[in-house]
Amino acid sequence: MFDDSALEDEQALAAADPLLRRLAEAGARVRLEADSTREAVNTLGGAGADWRPRAMVVAGPDSRLLRAVLEPWCPVPFVAWPGPGLPGWTGALDTVVVLAPHSGDEAAASAVLEAVRRGCTLLLACPAHATLAEVGAGRSTTLLPTVSTDTLAVAVVVLQALHRAGLGPEVDAEEVASALDQVAVTCSPHEDLAGNPAKELAIVLAETTPLVWGGSVLAARAARRVAEALRRSSGRAALAADAEHLLPVLAAAGRQDLFADPFADPAGDEEAGPRPALVLLDDAIDGPVAREQRGRLMATAKQRDVRVHRVAGTEGPSIARYGTLLAIGSYAATYLAVGLGRTERLLAEGG
Repeated sequence: MFDDSALEDEQALAAADPLLRRLAEAGARVRLEADSTREAVNTLGGAGADWRPRAMVVAGPDSRLLRAVLEPWCPVPFVAWPGPGLPGWTGALDTVVVLAPHSGDEAAASAVLEAVRRGCTLLLACPAHATLAEVGAGRSTTLLPTVSTDTLAVAVVVLQALHRAGLGPEVDAEEVASALDQVAVTCSPHEDLAGNPAKELAIVLAETTPLVWGGSVLAARAARRVAEALRRSSGRAALAADAEHLLPVLAAAGRQDLFADPFADPAGDEEAGPRPALVLLDDAIDGPVAREQRGRLMATAKQRDVRVHRVAGTEGPSIARYGTLLAIGSYAATYLAVGLGRTERLLAEGG
């Protein structure tokens, strides 16, 4: 059972300090990555004409995050390739981008090997002393020496490099870091329930099955990451999907009986399972189609007496809004673990 008093209990929150501290340091990691890669990024200044490729391939498991930012802007054909290797057509006229902040990433390693073998221009973000940096070294390779395993921080500096090369939008690392710092303030364990959006979301989701939805491409990406964090923290189901996949789940939820006594037939409640709760991630950059889908989701939720909760990240550039939504969801997942008494297990599993 979820104990909401644990979210105000100093001892319970102190036990979760390693998890909460890592979330609070997200802005600092963005600044750290920007500092560590500044020299390498600056070498790309004015190189747009030299870098203008036939096509660009972003490879590795985090390729979809960059796709969400780059697709509306990139001046050349763009492909996200999350699997191993590279598309068969990739060659010396193309640019390959690989994010590999984690060691032992086989998909990223195979992409780097293929890019070198085929003579592609390669932008590689990984630790300077990693084996992958040695494997990818070459005349056509630019290494961004990363110092953390934070995917968002690494993505920010890769986007900065692509902007310098004329292949991506301008991204201000300080704007992203400041947005994450603001989340760390508003979602701090020292903020009480009344003014803490993450604690409020954790309470909303305490006894429910979360259905997380984002309207824009980036918000949808954040929804999937938030659902992953909720599953890991709670050990329960959490679903992130497109509207057409969530609507049947909402429609199948029975209407609540306002006069039902939950203590009269507890076995019946267990058999029915937890009710869904709809979480809308709003970055204010979705279009008319997404707004129509949001309306259908909210109307169906209202018909079935399903609680709807909005999480907003509407300030700054698109990648900063993504970071805000992801950070609030990650804080909520941690507070959910605190309330469920799963902090020790989550720490043992590596957070």
